[in-house]
Amino acid sequence: MTIVNETAHPIAEALLKIGAIKLNTEKPFTWSSGWKSPIYCDNRLSLSFPDVRSLVKRSLVDAIKKHFPKAEGIAGVATAGIPQGALVADALELPFVYVRPKPKDHGMENLIEGKVVKGQRVVVIEDLVSTGGSSLKAAEALRDAGFVVEGMLSVFTYGFEVATENFKKANIELICLSDYSHLIEFALKNNQISAEQLTQLKSWRFDPAHWRQ
Repeated sequence: MTIVNETAHPIAEALLKIGAIKLNTEKPFTWSSGWKSPIYCDNRLSLSFPDVRSLVKRSLVDAIKKHFPKAEGIAGVATAGIPQGALVADALELPFVYVRPKPKDHGMENLIEGKVVKGQRVVVIEDLVSTGGSSLKAAEALRDAGFVVEGMLSVFTYGFEVATENFKKANIELICLSDYSHLIEFALKNNQISAEQLTQLKSWRFDPAHWRQ
């Protein structure tokens, strides 16, 4: 897993500013997994803010040019990776497909929407990476269909060690525009959190399953 240093703080700042990322150690959020968390991340909100949307798009495009120059197509992960992926594909003038969580139960029963070209080198666009499970499932579906997965780009990641290990096992390079460590570093520097809150935020990061239990 690689974090893009040039975008780590600017992206974190932008997402915090528009409320796409919220931090609250006093009243934690509850994830679908049941985990209690001091952070809630909904990067889809960035689509409603043209300046932030453009920042994310430009940052993804620049990262692809630098890290995956052989890319011949872009693949988005449903649902949050679809709009970001489509914006990037348009900017790069590359073909675009997206991967469903499961095949449609009618019609062509597609798992991948768009033209499947065996051997085409694609970069996968994801909105958020936590453990990497759903992201890697999409990458596996693309490989099974005959695509060559050059790597994956994500707007944000929590930086869990399990994600790093999962991507390593799948032999897929993951590049992220920003991550949890840079986020809380920026928040502390700009007085958005206290030193005491920083301690709580760091403790969650190292053991999210048992935090506040």
